[in-house]
Amino acid sequence: METNQPILIIDDEIQIRKLLEINLIASGYKVVEASTGKEGCSLAAAYNPKLIILDLGLPDMDGFTVLTKLREWYTNPVIILSVRSSEEDIVKALDNGANDYLTKPFRNRELLARIRVATHHSVREQDACMVFDNLTVDLNKHVATKNNEILKLTSTEFSLLALLAKNEGRVLTHVYILQEIWGYGYTDQTQNLRVFVAQLRKKIEDDPSKPKLLITESGIGYRFCGE
Repeated sequence: METNQPILIIDDEIQIRKLLEINLIASGYKVVEASTGKEGCSLAAAYNPKLIILDLGLPDMDGFTVLTKLREWYTNPVIILSVRSSEEDIVKALDNGANDYLTKPFRNRELLARIRVATHHSVREQDACMVFDNLTVDLNKHVATKNNEILKLTSTEFSLLALLAKNEGRVLTHVYILQEIWGYGYTDQTQNLRVFVAQLRKKIEDDPSKPKLLITESGIGYRFCGE
C-alpha cells in the first residue's frame, strides 16, 4: 500500500483533519494537510498526492472552485467530504470531476473502503481486460463473458458496461453517462438510460431484482461495484 505519494486532506476543521490523519496513518497511508483552498492547491502541486479528500466549505474559496482548479491538471482521485447532502451539491461535485462523495458525519471504515476503491480504480482504468469475480469485460475484443460464456450484448449495452467497469467504484451521474454514450444532445434522456440499465442487469446480474454489480444511486446516477 505504501507509496511516496501521500493523501492530501483539504479541510478547515482541525478535529476532522486529526480524525482523518489518525485513521489514515493507522491504515498505512502518508498524510498531508491543508486548512484552506489556496494551501490545498499548492500542496497538491508540490506532492501530487495519490488521492485528495476535499471539503466544500473552506474559508477562502468554495470547494467547487478548488475542485475545478485541481481538475485542470490533477488526474488522481478526489473524494468530497462535506456536510452538504443535497442531490444538487452531490451531482455538481461528481459532474465537476469528483470520484466520490461522502457526507459528514461519516463512518471511518466506509471512507477507507471508498479510498481503496478509488485508488484501485485509478489503476484499473488502464486495464484492457477487467475481471470481476465471474464477469469479464475485454475492451480490446469488445466482448463480455459471465461464467466463461459470452454475453449477447448490443453495441450500446457493451459501451455502457465498459464505461461503468472502467469507473469501478465511482458514482457516474445520469448526465455524464448520457453524454459519454449517446452524446451531448441526449442529456435529458434519463428514462432511456434506465431501460438500458435494466436490460444490462438482466445479463450481468445473478439476480437483476437485487443488483450487486450495477448499483443505483438514487436521484444521482449509477455505481459499478466489482468487488
